[in-house]
Amino acid sequence: MRRFLVLFCTLALACVGYAAHEEHKPEPKKKEAKPAEHSEHKPEPKKKETKPAEHAAARQRHPANINKPSAKPLKPVTQSSPRPRNLTPSAKPLKPVTQSSPRPRNLTPSTKPLKPVTQSSPRPRNLTPSTKPLKPVTPFHAYGLNLPNKPNPRIATVKFQQNRRIQGSQNWQGKDYWAFRNYRSVWHDKFWWSNHYSRVILVSGGWYYWNAGFWYPAWGYDPGNAYYPYDGPIYAYNNLPPNQVIGNVQLALQQQGYYHGEVDGLLGPLSRAAIADYQRDHRLYVTSAIDQPTLQSLGMA
Repeated sequence: MRRFLVLFCTLALACVGYAAHEEHKPEPKKKEAKPAEHSEHKPEPKKKETKPAEHAAARQRHPANINKPSAKPLKPVTQSSPRPRNLTPSAKPLKPVTQSSPRPRNLTPSTKPLKPVTQSSPRPRNLTPSTKPLKPVTPFHAYGLNLPNKPNPRIATVKFQQNRRIQGSQNWQGKDYWAFRNYRSVWHDKFWWSNHYSRVILVSGGWYYWNAGFWYPAWGYDPGNAYYPYDGPIYAYNNLPPNQVIGNVQLALQQQGYYHGEVDGLLGPLSRAAIADYQRDHRLYVTSAIDQPTLQSLGMA
């Protein structure tokens, strides 16, 4: 046992001495890096900036360097090919196109009664002549005119029609138009006319009878002289024969610019149109004939 203790103490002293010796031992110097290794880590020198003119001069001096390939390999350009269209027909059936058909027209007539269409009637013309004269009436002095007193071949005669009435005369109201409302064309022989009327005269190729202030055609009095441009009453102004009355009316209308024809004493279409225009402008009944209101408006009665 004593030997074991001695041996242990010896080993302990030996360990303590070795540790003290290692503490006082100097450290070895580090190895210095080689110059080559330091050159690898040197900072790169800054490149000198060159102006565009210097670049152009450099290219001229070294033309071979322009097309010199780079040492680095270029990356291959991968161009994406277009996606191919699917030309294979789909196995799925297409949906049928439902087109709306036009709505059929209802051709069956409706049983409902239609509403009556109320159409406004046109405003009736005022057929009542005005009593106020538009202009002061200038007196017209009748003249004994030198008239042909024969038929005019350019003016056709009226064909006789039994019981002919004057169209529109039923609308002419007043005592001045009673002869026009009551007129009827009648045919009688000479004896009948002579027995019924005391005054029958031949004027411009036709016979006329006088009755209550008007001249009328005496149809049948003389079949060889039956020329009548107008079939109707003519107002007997100032006790003048029919052709003189007509001639003075033509002259009065000519002076006022309504009549532009010949003063011949015949009541033809041109004379009747001029009378109608005058009556219309002076708000008279448009009789297209010689009546008392028209002569009064002309200053003849």
